[in-house]
Amino acid sequence: MSRTRIAIVGLGMAVTPHAKGLVDLADSVDVAYAYAPSAARRAAFAEKFPFLTCDSLEAILEDKSVEAVAVYTPANTHRDIAIRCAEAGKHVLMEKPLDISTARAEELVAACRKAGVKLGVVLQHRFRPAGMRLAELLRSGALGDIVGCSTIIRLWRPQSYYDEPGRGSFARDGGGVLMSQGIHTLDMMLSLVGPITEIKGFATTTPIHRMETEDMVAAAVRYANGAIGTIDATTAAYPGFHEEIIITARNGTAMLRGSELLVQLHNGEKIVMEPDRSVGGTGADPMAFPHDYHRAVTADFIAAIREDRDPRVTGEEALKVHRLIDALIAAGKTDGTVTPVGTSA
Repeated sequence: MSRTRIAIVGLGMAVTPHAKGLVDLADSVDVAYAYAPSAARRAAFAEKFPFLTCDSLEAILEDKSVEAVAVYTPANTHRDIAIRCAEAGKHVLMEKPLDISTARAEELVAACRKAGVKLGVVLQHRFRPAGMRLAELLRSGALGDIVGCSTIIRLWRPQSYYDEPGRGSFARDGGGVLMSQGIHTLDMMLSLVGPITEIKGFATTTPIHRMETEDMVAAAVRYANGAIGTIDATTAAYPGFHEEIIITARNGTAMLRGSELLVQLHNGEKIVMEPDRSVGGTGADPMAFPHDYHRAVTADFIAAIREDRDPRVTGEEALKVHRLIDALIAAGKTDGTVTPVGTSA
């Protein structure tokens, strides 16, 4: 089988786990180009990875042999790059978030659908075995009806992290702890428990950080299935802890903590998956994790192209967590109840 030709756009901090994954997938993927406008970044990347670099996005778009483009640039560039790729007939693998606002994200998704190209989104928590096992248990009915779900995201980022120009701003990142860090766990929670219909909460920037966007959010939520729960997210919790999703159900309780799963059923049965080495990045170094599940995202995306199916996390799926984040921020600005767009109370 011939290899799928793909190009990389964006050679900053986020590219490393993806590039490592592409090296591992060399039997099925041919990296045609690696592009960044910065000559220094291209040189630094070339020292670490065996891929041809280029200084022009146009070279990628005009090369008809390139089937797909993987975009790892800052969030505020995503819409425009994706639309150009889609119009050139290239499939798009997009780092989270889709863009800095839901309106721009919706334009991105619509452009890819109109062009008939695949759009995959890097929300790699969905590829962790513990999360997939919990999803199977919920689908099978083993846990019974869900009555509660609480999500805890207590991470640490030092001020030096936010001192990088643009980081923690609405103009570049589109948001703080929810959009830049919590989006992964919130997406996983939605995939397990379903949509949220009501939110009451708070969002703030603590004195621990100097930044424009929020670094702490606390909310009470109601799910479409009637379950209630909480969302607790921050980047001010030193030294950083594994995220948790705790589901209370009719037949027992499940706790997903990082890559670890513990399920305890009323009948005495216990299901345990020990943590693996894949989880990191909860503390001062946001890139302190292996690349296993980034590789899995890319492998699924390539398979989706070959099998002519949707990737596991589509643009439409990613829009769900974008709309939830919008509602959480809105709830933090009002004393009332907020309903995410696309759901009904």
